[in-house]
Amino acid sequence: MTVEAVRGFLALHAPDLEVVELEASTATVEMAARGHGVTPAQIAKTLSLRVKDRTVLIVTSGDARLNNRKIKDVLGGKPRMLGADEVVALTGHPVGGVCPFGLATPLPVYCDISLRAFDEVVPAAGSTNSAVRIAPDRMATLVGAEWIDVCERPAGTPERAQP
Repeated sequence: MTVEAVRGFLALHAPDLEVVELEASTATVEMAARGHGVTPAQIAKTLSLRVKDRTVLIVTSGDARLNNRKIKDVLGGKPRMLGADEVVALTGHPVGGVCPFGLATPLPVYCDISLRAFDEVVPAAGSTNSAVRIAPDRMATLVGAEWIDVCERPAGTPERAQP
């Protein structure tokens, strides 16, 4: 059902993109990177958070970690991860398949600048074995996301992916 919501969203807004479904689970960053033949950093993980009374999605590079101080400065409060049941109820997608496409509830979407290190990223597509290959700027445009800086990348990570 949720992969179908993503397919429906893409059919309307980006018919040239296709959902890639794998046999194996891609529910974690490491599994997704192996399955799609990319680095973990290229996996665009979508985090479901509550900041004060707002629920938001933050899409970030797979190897990035949220910085609570940055989130508080940018979004005005301390972030709290949603529970799995809340995630499904609000996004329509299971944990491990959450993406900013085809949401059950309209939610503000933010893209962390860590994604801009890559020409192509791989977000999930509504299930724990599906994904889409997409340029980060195009993804942000499709979902009306705002670019923010709320994460830390591992030491030694280049600001921009090498060609």
